[in-house]
Amino acid sequence: MNIRVGFGFDVHSLEEGIPFYLGGVLIQHTKGAKGHSDADVVLHAVCDALLGAAALGDIGKHFPDTSSEFKGIDSKILLKRVVELLSSKGYKTGNVDVSLVLEKPKIAPYISQMQQAIAEVMNMDAGCISVKATTNERMGYVGREEGVAAYAVVLIEKI
Repeated sequence: MNIRVGFGFDVHSLEEGIPFYLGGVLIQHTKGAKGHSDADVVLHAVCDALLGAAALGDIGKHFPDTSSEFKGIDSKILLKRVVELLSSKGYKTGNVDVSLVLEKPKIAPYISQMQQAIAEVMNMDAGCISVKATTNERMGYVGREEGVAAYAVVLIEKI
């Protein structure tokens, strides 16, 4: 069997008055993540983990922030394209594990929605998608509520 592990990380600054998407779900909050796309750090970290596991580069290589094609794009579309690329290379995903780091808002009420949204895009069972959240104990840019970060690990298999 050809099994590979990939790791992804993403970070975006937070600003007042813009939508906040995490894991493909619109989160109710006074701040949102700023970026070229919808700035969904969860989905971006998952994309990078998948691409890394297959040794296909990173999200910026495939969806550059210099391209108007990706301005404001829904990150679920980016994730779908990454999944299709991996499939074309003969890979399927076994599981996804995400850790989200932010101070506010509380994420627990949204976790099952995020798992379902990611599972739908990836054509997987939601039980194979883990999303967890923690704070940064009020330290650094996350602790000051200036930014949000996400880490993702994936397992892929050559079929």
